[in-house]
Amino acid sequence: MADRLADPAPAPGRQRARDLGIHIGRLAPGPWNAITDVAGVRVGHTTRIAGPAGPCVVGRGPVRTGVTVILPHAGHPGRDPLFAGYHVLNGNGEMTGTIWLEESGLLTTPIALTNTHSVGVVRDALIRYDVAHSGGEPAVAWSLPVVAETWDGFLSDINGLHVTPEDVFAALDAAATGPVAEGCVGGGTGMICHGFKGGIGTASRVLDAAAGGWTVGALVQANYGQRALLRVDGVPVGREIGPEVVPLPGVMPADGAGSIIVVLATDAPLLPGQCRRLAARAGLAVGRMGGVAANSSGDIFLAFSTANRGRLGTSGSAPLEVHMLPHEALTPLFEAAIEATEEAIVNALCMATTMAGAEGRTAHALPLDRLCAVLRYYRRLA
Repeated sequence: MADRLADPAPAPGRQRARDLGIHIGRLAPGPWNAITDVAGVRVGHTTRIAGPAGPCVVGRGPVRTGVTVILPHAGHPGRDPLFAGYHVLNGNGEMTGTIWLEESGLLTTPIALTNTHSVGVVRDALIRYDVAHSGGEPAVAWSLPVVAETWDGFLSDINGLHVTPEDVFAALDAAATGPVAEGCVGGGTGMICHGFKGGIGTASRVLDAAAGGWTVGALVQANYGQRALLRVDGVPVGREIGPEVVPLPGVMPADGAGSIIVVLATDAPLLPGQCRRLAARAGLAVGRMGGVAANSSGDIFLAFSTANRGRLGTSGSAPLEVHMLPHEALTPLFEAAIEATEEAIVNALCMATTMAGAEGRTAHALPLDRLCAVLRYYRRLA
């Protein structure tokens, strides 16, 4: 049985982008520079690691996988839904529950991220947890959980189906506000990004008072991209730290096929269509980093707004009073979403550690000393 870990401590020597002096964009982050800077949002991980690197034996390992959950607020999203929208940049991937989300404009469940072959068990576990924790109230009569995936089969025994309902329950129980563990944790445990070790990353931006003072937070599960195309703050890092400097994990897809899931949260009062427009801007951040939305990539983005909480779960025929921003006020939020997503991807790369797994493949961590040297050469760092 794989070890179940909750939010492992950051590895020595790994630092987030801002701790290295890397400042993406021009807007300021929130206190934790995380999706949890949006009040009420909580994140939890369960990380599954077991077995030495070596031959992959289905059902035995090596295991390098997990699950990450995002709770949109402290209440029950089925009874107290939020406006949300999603966008697909390239659709070789899965995010369950999006048909109802598109139809209704409502997010009615937590959001979970895992590996491709564990979507079903995670989805079902979210329902089981909801039924078991109804708090004396009748369980929600139906649920269409939102679960998204990226493929970790390069490092993990993905066909062994090692993620269990108990892993989901543990992640939900561990979900908290405050700093968020990044890198090789949760759903990001076995992921690879631009030929380096990837995984979970998060960041946030806060608009100034004149633009409303709203917060936008991003969380990514990054598992995409060609090494040669990687850019950090516009600098061609992948070209400067090529495979001759840091080896690739093995024979990678020529087009950089892979996937990235982006979840955006904001306290700005947005309607579903505006949430969808916000979600679409995550694709610009992926492009800035060097992603091309390859044919075999699943690039799926979701955005939700916490602003109309308490207004949308009412039954009956009476009109509901909701708040929204005028469309003319959205551009600063778009900028915030792009910057937060871009920095979240950089944080995933900076916080991830070297990991060896299936068939002895090794995904090397982005070397932070070389990263900083390249950025100094291009005058992005002092």
